[in-house]
Amino acid sequence: MLSLNSIKKGKGSTKSSKRVGRGNASGHGTYSTRGIKGQNARSGVSNLKRLGMKQQLLQTPKHRGFKSLKANNQVVSIEDINKNFKDGEKVSPVTLAEKDLIATAKKPVKILGKEKLSVKVSFENVKMSASLSEQVGGKKEETKETKETKETKETKKTKKKEEKKEDK
Repeated sequence: MLSLNSIKKGKGSTKSSKRVGRGNASGHGTYSTRGIKGQNARSGVSNLKRLGMKQQLLQTPKHRGFKSLKANNQVVSIEDINKNFKDGEKVSPVTLAEKDLIATAKKPVKILGKEKLSVKVSFENVKMSASLSEQVGGKKEETKETKETKETKETKKTKKKEEKKEDK
């Protein structure tokens, strides 16, 4: 009867490994099939060069640097704001997402462009280019969160300045 424990490997299917360094009578003593001297006779030399792996190692791309975890700004042009918003409306990530100008309201938004802003709108939680902030006159409504973070940053800066003065 044929069962797993009675199955034997076929004759010649396995080859016994070369037993190296087991005395001269074995035929692989003294130099252990490595030759007399040279790099390959030494220990710690990989055989990757012989196996054709060196080319493969050289061809694999080495990815340098890193991928930043900081989210990139979603860009909206001033033209899009002129087309999609009316006077008195608020421009915020939520309203921009509702009008399909950005993919999501969770990532930061920046409004870019050198065009003139023809609509009188208020901006909330949005970064803007220097040209746009000049047109708006630096007016940008901020939520409580952004005000709090700015206040904490300012207090930290003043504390550091005071500490430096005290050290001197």
